[in-house]
Amino acid sequence: MFYISPLIKNIIFVCIAVFIVQKLLPDFQLIERMALWKYGTDLFRPYQLFTYIFAHGSLGHLFFNMMTLAFLGSFLEMVWGFKRFMIYFLATGIGASIIYTLLEYFTEPYSVGVMVGASGVIYGILMAYGMMYPDRETSLMFPPITVKGKYLVLVIGVFTYLVDVSGEIAHFAHLGGAVVGFVMIKFVRF
Repeated sequence: MFYISPLIKNIIFVCIAVFIVQKLLPDFQLIERMALWKYGTDLFRPYQLFTYIFAHGSLGHLFFNMMTLAFLGSFLEMVWGFKRFMIYFLATGIGASIIYTLLEYFTEPYSVGVMVGASGVIYGILMAYGMMYPDRETSLMFPPITVKGKYLVLVIGVFTYLVDVSGEIAHFAHLGGAVVGFVMIKFVRF
């Protein structure tokens, strides 16, 4: 039987609630307030390094992030416990936004980039799962394959990169979440 852990339920609830509010009340501009705007623009606020995690740009974006969070995040929360998972969640989410912000600032100095979504956290979770359970096989929905934990980040990363026809996916955030996750598992012994 599939089990969604308490913290993950609450995170999913908040993300869905934010998505519904942003769709029902577009004049409130919730996504614009929560999104991570490029450092140096008039729209950047430090709190956005955290709030961007809970806002999503589309239903598909929300669905895939929450599905991964439900399956792998719940598993890690059961292994680590509430407090330890919450620390990891926040560290990978905020770490992903800081890395994204720095890399965007130096590689695209004149663009007005904006980022939303829990994808940085998701890549941190994927990294933790792959490092902790390298030979455990996991079935993916898209693409419909079975993959070992140690290849999961690579398969999903390549897949995300290949389907990015719009060029709007924040690959630096994915990289940031994975890097922070790697450091926490490998060196902090999380």
